[in-house]
Amino acid sequence: MPEETFTPIGQKVEDIAPTAAEAQAEDDEPRGVEEIESLCMNCHENGTTRLLLTQIPYFREIIIMSFSCDKCGFQNNEIQPAGTFQLKGVHVELRLTQMEDFARQVVKSDTATVKFIELDVEVPAGRGQLTNVEGLLSTIVDDLESGQADRKEQAPEVYEKVEEIIQKGRKMLAGEAFPFRVSVDDPAGNSFITPDMRDGVGKWEKREYLRTKEQNEALGLTDTSNEGLTDNGDIIPDTVYAFPATCPGCMHPCTTNMKMVDIPHFRQVVIMNTTCDDCGYKSNDVKTGGEVPEKGKKVTIKVRNSVDLARDILKSESCFLECPELNLSVNPGTLGGRFTTVEGLLTQVRDDLHNQIFQTGPEDPAAVHAGDSLPAEEKARWDKFFSDLSAAIKGEREFTIILTDPMASSYVQSLADDPAQPDEQMTVEEYERTDEEEEELGLKDMKTENYSEDH
Repeated sequence: MPEETFTPIGQKVEDIAPTAAEAQAEDDEPRGVEEIESLCMNCHENGTTRLLLTQIPYFREIIIMSFSCDKCGFQNNEIQPAGTFQLKGVHVELRLTQMEDFARQVVKSDTATVKFIELDVEVPAGRGQLTNVEGLLSTIVDDLESGQADRKEQAPEVYEKVEEIIQKGRKMLAGEAFPFRVSVDDPAGNSFITPDMRDGVGKWEKREYLRTKEQNEALGLTDTSNEGLTDNGDIIPDTVYAFPATCPGCMHPCTTNMKMVDIPHFRQVVIMNTTCDDCGYKSNDVKTGGEVPEKGKKVTIKVRNSVDLARDILKSESCFLECPELNLSVNPGTLGGRFTTVEGLLTQVRDDLHNQIFQTGPEDPAAVHAGDSLPAEEKARWDKFFSDLSAAIKGEREFTIILTDPMASSYVQSLADDPAQPDEQMTVEEYERTDEEEEELGLKDMKTENYSEDH
């Protein structure tokens, strides 16, 4: 349904209020209220249902429905949300302190529960309503009064208790019982109490919550509160999760896949992949978690053959990578986090750098003539650099990889008998972070103990 179909009531009135002459000349003008002939459930004759599609400011689109029967006089009014169930339930609470608060607009869907807290009265889910706070409270008091005569005869004790509630409700309506609170709780997330720009702290409050299993079942939904998660709501290792995202390249909707992997003798990491089918954008990243270690870690590995090239390696976002023999340095943040093999990591570094320098891929046929605009000396230096790097990737020369990570979140697979210990080609050492590293990581401004002393 077009978005302009749902407009505020005031705007709709302005759009459809022609003069008398225009109304006579143009009978086909769109009307704000749609009328449909429908069956009266009271007398089973035909009545009229009127539909108004409108938009509630600060909220969303709704459909206001009104039925009336000219035969028996039966009437019924209700509202329904024009959209679907929201991802979360909603709880809105208003603290009334003055008569003007009674005019606050209230959207109560057929799944919402209304409660006047100080009155200790709750209206269960039922017919949807578009009203205000005064209308809600008046309806409750009137409904309670309608059965008082029978209660007085049949259950005098109940009559007395209900009478107390009625009198208290009348005082509230008269403005003699301020302050008091009203809340609307809707598991479907389609109910609302209008706020005011002048509301102070504690006046109006809205919070969203995850639906329980019982609430999802009542709404006819499958239980998604812990779907694919553990009983504690944690993600399950080695399970791929997909969630919607927006492509940073073309801004079209795309999908991000996420998987938690437990690296033996190291820690759990989260691997994330985003692929856009529209523009071909691809992104891979690895996130490490856990507490901030007291010291940084430096891992050095000597790569001598194809077995070493096949070692698993995790380079975190905070890691500085260097290969002295290849004149290669990769600063923290470059490439993001990567969990791959030594060969795969160097291949990605080579391809990305080659594309930046020559504006072409390494296997591109145009690469032969790429970089012609560079000075001859500089082009020769880059050609030698990429030649040495390619030779290292093919296992034709030995080299050393040094991972310096102030967050100790990088890892190289060990081939020792005890995989938890470094093998003979590896060295692992801890070091004290420099002031510059602490500053870049934001650790100098972080205070986790006695922080109240600063306030």
